[in-house]
Parts: sequence; structure tokens; C-alpha cells
Amino acid sequence: QCTYLEIEQVERTHAVVLSRPAWLWGAEMGANEHGVCVGNEGVWTREPLGEDEALLGMDLVRLGLERGSSAREALEVMVALLERYGQGGSCKEEPVPFVYHNTFLLADRTEAWVLETAGRYWAAQQIREGSRNISNQLSIGKEITAEHAGLRERARSQGWWSGDGEFSFAEVFSLTHQPPRMEAAKARYRAGKELLRQHAGHITAETIMAILRDKASGICVDSEGFRTAGSMVSVLPRDPALPCVHFFTATPDPSRSVFKPFIFVANLKPTPQVRSPTFHGDPAKKIPRFQSTVDRRHELYRRHQAALELMERDQEQGQKLLQTLRDLEKQGLEGMNALLEGTVTPHPEELADLFFDCVETEMKFY
Repeated sequence: QCTYLEIEQVERTHAVVLSRPAWLWGAEMGANEHGVCVGNEGVWTREPLGEDEALLGMDLVRLGLERGSSAREALEVMVALLERYGQGGSCKEEPVPFVYHNTFLLADRTEAWVLETAGRYWAAQQIREGSRNISNQLSIGKEITAEHAGLRERARSQGWWSGDGEFSFAEVFSLTHQPPRMEAAKARYRAGKELLRQHAGHITAETIMAILRDKASGICVDSEGFRTAGSMVSVLPRDPALPCVHFFTATPDPSRSVFKPFIFVANLKPTPQVRSPTFHGDPAKKIPRFQSTVDRRHELYRRHQAALELMERDQEQGQKLLQTLRDLEKQGLEGMNALLEGTVTPHPEELADLFFDCVETEMKFY
């Protein structure tokens, strides 16, 4: 059972860790036990938006992670389900529908892909070197590695492409007049690209965290009643003997949040402090949907919000708290770097409690 649709189950699914809007089934981003990571972003294209309930891009993120043991396999799972079921339905927990198509980043220890969609149509690009970012717009031009079998025919039949010359997915399928939110995304996309370029050749987890916290570029949004939600950074070593490490904030606005490490091991200790409550008669599941609201904040979220209010009220105390949180994060990063460099060999029990312990410590500071 996905957010809106029920689809056929598969025989085996992988263990996943997900960062998701609490009301829906899918996820904005996450990882699985095989070191596959997927994240999505909304995009508006020339293909009409389907208000009819279908799969959400966020459902596809989770389905790719649950069913793909490599980035390529996750991609194949996602495009097969997209072609079969389509994408559509509201992506927001509000009575007025908010609908978009999706672009995705996929990576594992050895491969990375960008997947971009317009309705049931799609194009994918394998990233073979350097860095790559996405930001609420189509960005795959002529460098297409794989595509929907009917993609070019669709473009020709709609009069979007003459059939002459090279085919650019972004050029052909992008809207001529983009909504204001996509105009702002162009600046974010350029800034992200530039920040990555500045660190080319020596990008670390800390580099990515700093980029995700960048307010000047608009990458870290904290305005007009809209705030960057959860953030995630993953380190995927090429050496299969080393574990993949996934850092999650589990709270909004990364510039004032703590990235906490998570590693897949046996007997993982559950972390109820970051699981949103479930509701009997959930307004997201009752038809008509979203007729009332419920408080979905989990325990860490509530405490973090109270701390943010303190930061805004009392600058000095706020600065002190922020410094404490940065120190906490630094400890986690140093521990993980030692693990990845092979200088320490922790006990499996320690790794099983790792994320739980980090969340507990953060809550104690609040």
C-alpha cells in the first residue's frame, strides 16, 4: 500500500532508512542496506500534471530503495513502476492539491545516476566523474544514458521537437514560462554547482553539510513560511569492507540542526524519538482527504523547535546552544572518519545503538 495506490508486492524487500513527510508512505530521501541512496525533488514540465491519484515521486524513492540492490537496479524498478502506474496526486497535506513531477539522484558505492521525469516519460544520465546536483528543474540535456522508449516520439508528436539535430531532454520538456518557484531554483542550481566546483577533488561529508547549510544561495531555505525540512549526507566507500555511513538531521533547517550518523547493522536499536505518531482515522487516509489537521511532530522535532525559539529569543544562549550542537556533530564526524579510515574497529553493538545514542544526547542538550 503506497500513499494512494496499492501495487503488487515483491518477494523480498531490503532494509531501508527513510527521511519522509510523516503523512505519506514514501520518502524524500533515504538509503538501503546495500548502500543505495535515492533522493527526489519536484519539477514542472510540459507534460500535464495528474491530479488523479497515482504514485508520488516519494513513493518511487521508497520503492527503488526497497527493491533495488544497486543504483542501476533501483532506477530500473522506479522507471518500470512509473511507466506502469504513472505519477500524480497531491504532494502536500492540504485540501488544495499541490502536484508536481520529479527528478531524482541515485547513488551506490560504484555508480551514480540522475533520473528526470515528465509524466510517465523519463530520461536518465549516468554520472561517471566529478560532482552533480539537481534543483527543481530538468537538467539532463543531450547526455542521456537511458530513456523511455517513446520519449522522442512523444516530443515530436506534440510539436516540441522537430526531430532534427541532437535531442536535449531539458530543452524539449521544460516549460517555456516557468512558475516563480522554478525561477528561484535556477539560482540555487547554479550556486550548488559552483560550491561543488570550488571543492572539486576534495569533497568530504563536511563539505556537503556546509553546502546544505548555505543560506546566501537559497539552498538552505528559511523564509516565506517555507523551511528546508530534513537533510541527509551519505558516505559510500568503494571498499566493500567499510560500512556506508548515512548522516540525518531528522529536524528542519540544517544550519541549526545536528547531522547524526546511522549505519546498517544487525539488531539495530529502534529510535522512537524520531518517528512521527500514527493516528486512528488519519485525515490523510480518509476520503475526502486532508479535511482536518493533526500534530505529526515527533519528540526530537518538538524539542528542537523549542530550542529554535530560544535561539531567536536569546541570542547569547542561542549561540551557546548552537556551539554545543556543533561540537556534538563534530564528535560524530570524527568517530565516523576514524571508522572509515580503518583506525578504529567498533563493536557491532555500538553501531547498533549509534543513531539512538546521538538522538538521545541531542535531546538531553535541548
